[in-house]
Amino acid sequence: MNIFHLKYAIEVAKAGSINKAGENLGMAQPNISRALKDLEADIGINIFDRSSKGMNLTPEGKEFITYAQQILYHLDELENMYKGASGNRQKFSVSAPRAGYIAEAFAEFSKNINGSSAEVILKETGVHNTVKSIIGSDCKLGIIRYEAEADRYFKELILEKGLEYKPLTVFNFAILTSKNSELASVEKITQEDLKNKIQITHTDPYAATLTAANAYKEASQEDSDKCIYVLDSAAQLELLSQNADTFMWVSPVPDAILERYNLVQKYSDLNSSKYMDVLIYRKDYKLTELDKAFIEEVTRAAEKYL
Repeated sequence: MNIFHLKYAIEVAKAGSINKAGENLGMAQPNISRALKDLEADIGINIFDRSSKGMNLTPEGKEFITYAQQILYHLDELENMYKGASGNRQKFSVSAPRAGYIAEAFAEFSKNINGSSAEVILKETGVHNTVKSIIGSDCKLGIIRYEAEADRYFKELILEKGLEYKPLTVFNFAILTSKNSELASVEKITQEDLKNKIQITHTDPYAATLTAANAYKEASQEDSDKCIYVLDSAAQLELLSQNADTFMWVSPVPDAILERYNLVQKYSDLNSSKYMDVLIYRKDYKLTELDKAFIEEVTRAAEKYL
């Protein structure tokens, strides 16, 4: 398969015609047409439906173009890693659960980014995807969250996968709600208090989780018959702020976030379990100065709020 043929196919898909693609690429129409036919012969599918109205992607063609774009993206990324000044680019990546203290630590950490070129990634996701990202080197650092009772299981798993393990904090979940909510004035929140409220959760009910003999349980729990699943943390906070009938189980939240969104957090015996946040990375990975700066900030934030 010719890489240039992939580029031609992507350009035709964007332009909707061979003529337009030829103009954009500075190539003659017959050359592009021949390249597309060769590509289709190589992979054994029709990428395009050809008509007087233009070039339209077939269902198989849509799937193929999506993969082709990913391949070219990674090729460009690989080339840029070793080309010119980009070899000196500062790079940092971390996969972590959604947590106010991590967000604040990341904001403080960002002040350490200097120089002319940098690539910094914060990926918010669950324990399963974080472990997978670290093993596959998609992210260099990870923070995983699980119930403290499962610590032995996860420690064995982490060591088995060739990862380093550093506990950051142990904490109880709190109930986050609007200052205008009835829950805000309740001294000891019970199950009855939550019964008619709407629970916001960032747990994806369709996402895969890492389990083994019930050692791991989802960090959030459902305490209401009415739940809204929201994976975007900003949308969660807006919902809690705007709707006084909503609440959410969260790790302790920094005061600045509480004030910004007019929220209050309250502890309850309904969830007495202890949870752990643990830093992980590959044993063969050498920490960079940016990595060390982030670890310092997240450790400080954990000690401050948790």
